[in-house]
Parts: sequence; structure tokens; C-alpha cells
Amino acid sequence: MAVDAARTEEGFTSARAARVMAAACRAAGLDDRGAELIRLGENALFRLASVPVIVRVARGEEWLPKACTEVAVSRWLAEERFPAARIVEDMEQPFLIDGHPVTFWHLIVEGDRKATYGELGGILRDLHSLTVPDGLSLPAYDPFDKQALRLDRAVIPDDDKVFLRKRWSELQGKYAELHFETPKGPVHGDAHVQNLMVDDQDGVILIDFEMFCYDHPEWDLMVTAVEHHSLGWQTDEQYADFVAAYGRDLYDWPGYETLRGIQEFGMTTWLMQNVQEDEETAAEYRRRVAGLRNDDAPRDWRPW
Repeated sequence: MAVDAARTEEGFTSARAARVMAAACRAAGLDDRGAELIRLGENALFRLASVPVIVRVARGEEWLPKACTEVAVSRWLAEERFPAARIVEDMEQPFLIDGHPVTFWHLIVEGDRKATYGELGGILRDLHSLTVPDGLSLPAYDPFDKQALRLDRAVIPDDDKVFLRKRWSELQGKYAELHFETPKGPVHGDAHVQNLMVDDQDGVILIDFEMFCYDHPEWDLMVTAVEHHSLGWQTDEQYADFVAAYGRDLYDWPGYETLRGIQEFGMTTWLMQNVQEDEETAAEYRRRVAGLRNDDAPRDWRPW
């Protein structure tokens, strides 16, 4: 059932997510006993012990259109035989439980290694070469669609909110001046290497379609370019593998600095949502917002 969206979002803790997950499992006829929380971010992800299924619980009812997009994209990519996460098909999805969209996914049994940046570049190249079918309606990429909700509900100091709202406005102005020269197509929208998994057959699989859209491919290249050039999260060799596999380095594009600002802002406000979970998260948020206050300072951010 639907409830007040603001209340569900403000109370989205790991404990609340677990209650929603349990109720969704009952509605789907699945056993939630022994379920394990494996990630709390934009969604809460639970691995069921009873069956090889992952349960995704979204933060509030306003995320329902994104959950519907995830389901539709998974089905399309399955038809294309594209290596991607698969929705559980024998149930109507998404569920809406106490104001939270919930989806069920087949568990990917992980292999012995992590995906490489070269593999990320290759899978993005292949994804961007696909043609979106007429029956699949995808939104445009909107780098600001969640920021108002995040800032309204964040449990952070008032001066941080003032600063972040000002930065948000500045970035919107710069975004309006961007000029893309590439054609639009399917875009993952959150294309970092952690959204690739390597299964026990050594297959590389794309996951997490919440931000999937129809737009310019630069939005997917932005993530790894910023992680390398701004944050230093990859070696030069790793980034070179990514660029070689995809065939382009976004750092050479005049719009890179604007996309860098948008990406770093999103990374900070994403983490900001969970500052009440533990002190480690709160400390990393403080580190990131301090970095935003000084564009020229080295970034000592940690992967999360």
C-alpha cells in the first residue's frame, strides 16, 4: 500500500528496509528467513537464503517509475541476449509495499575475480551500439532528478545544505550550456565498474538499471573518467584499458569539467542519505563535502 512519500524516505534505514523486504517476500510467496542485507545505497539490497534471489527495496514511492524501467530494461536486454542481470519473471513486478517499490532478481553466482576496467569499456561500447525498440520508453538522463529530495531530507548541518543548494544551482546553469555531438542511444546511467559482476562461468554481467535512459553516451563515460582523473581510483594502466576498449577518452572533451562537477556532486549527495547509519559513512560524507568546497584541492575520497 502507498503511504506518505516524505515519511517513507526520511525513515529509510536498514531496519525499515528489512521490514519492507519481509513483507514483499510474503506477497511474492518467498521465504525471507535468513535474508542478508548486502548494500544500503539508493536501494537496499537483500540476498535471500531460501532461494537464489536478490531483493531490491527502493527508498520511496517516487522511485516507482525507475523500478518499472528496471524491469522493462531487464526484459529487453534478455531478448537481446545481452549479458545483464535478469528479473524474476514468474511474478508481476514491481511490488509496492508500504510506499516502497520492490523488485526481485536472479542471484548472480560470483566467480573468483572482479571485472576489469577494460571489460567495463567493452560492455559499454556494446551497450551503446544497441538500438532501443519502439516499444521501450526510456527517460532522458537527468543528473538533478534526485537532488531536491536528497537535500530536503538530508540530516546534515544547515550550512552544508546552503552550500549544496548553491552548488546545485551553479551546476544546472553549466549543464544548460553543454553541447553534445554524439547521437543518443541506450545509456546505463551509473556505469562504474562495481556495476559489473563476473559470474562463476567467468561471464561479465551488467547490473543495476535504475538510471537507465535514452541519452548521450558521455554520461556513461563520465563515471570512470572522473574516478581516474579527479579521484585517482584507477591506475594509468587500468584507465588506458578502459579507453582502449571503448575507443574514447572523455577527458579530452570540452564538457568534461561540467560532467566532473555533476558526478562529484551526485557522489556526495548519494552518500549523504546514509549519514545516520554509522560514523564511517558520516565521516566520508564530511570528507566529500569538504572537497566540493575547494574545487582545486586533491580529492582524498574513498570508494564506497
